[in-house]
Amino acid sequence: MHKNTCAGSIYPNKISVHLLNDICENLIKIVVSNSLLVIMKLNELFNLSGKTALVTGCSRGIGKAMATGLAQAGADIIGVSSSLEPGSDIEKEIIASGQKFSSYKINLEDRNELLNSIDKIKFAHPVIDILINNAGTIKRSPAVSYTDADWDTVLNINLNSAFVLAREFGKEMVQRQQGKIIFTCSLLSFQGGINVPAYTASKSAVAGLVKALANEWASKGVNVNGIAPGYIATKNTEALRQDAARNQSIQDRIPAGRWGTPDDLVGPVVFLSSAASDYVHGEILTVDGGWMGR
Repeated sequence: MHKNTCAGSIYPNKISVHLLNDICENLIKIVVSNSLLVIMKLNELFNLSGKTALVTGCSRGIGKAMATGLAQAGADIIGVSSSLEPGSDIEKEIIASGQKFSSYKINLEDRNELLNSIDKIKFAHPVIDILINNAGTIKRSPAVSYTDADWDTVLNINLNSAFVLAREFGKEMVQRQQGKIIFTCSLLSFQGGINVPAYTASKSAVAGLVKALANEWASKGVNVNGIAPGYIATKNTEALRQDAARNQSIQDRIPAGRWGTPDDLVGPVVFLSSAASDYVHGEILTVDGGWMGR
């Protein structure tokens, strides 16, 4: 019986081989084509081309990394900082990436200066698609010796200016039924900290503001969210890192086993600024190496 079996029924002939090759090639083309479509759709979700983002506190650290990341995703950048000068490093980096950069040096403690600067920005840039309320400061001292001046400085920069910026640019976003606002919160939006009463108070209030504005504006097409960085190696945490015992105790508690870097905030801020987060409202995304889960 086996002797009478036709060889062609066991081994494919040349025509069958060609047909099989064609089928394989077509399958590969389909798989590759579908994969490319998926990649294109994902890229489109995070694409910020044609958008304009205003980033406060962009001259260094977290704000600089956020501004650079948004530019890499296609956004033009308006930089705001109390120390920003023409020809700054951040300006050079943004322009080198192919995006536009406009700088505004503003004292965020001065309400009149802030409001006047907002008017100037609106005149020059009628549409702000993304607002990154990142500027902040910290003053360290035990509560019993904490001065009124330090308290006022921290609250004015971290909270009051952030609200004014959100209110003034948010009203246009509400009218257009589109916009993204991201506040830089902190682990001290959830915890008390040590010797930083004004900073903790301000960041706790900012977390509440995120939720309050999201409740008002989510139905109007405006996404308001926050990012709470963990212990990030920046100028604001320099004192902690220079204290050997404190530095080690902090690092020992971080499940990731290291301090974060400003670049660790790039992915989250692009996500919250993009169409990928259109159904995300009132969230505070912790980027902390696992600290809050410990």
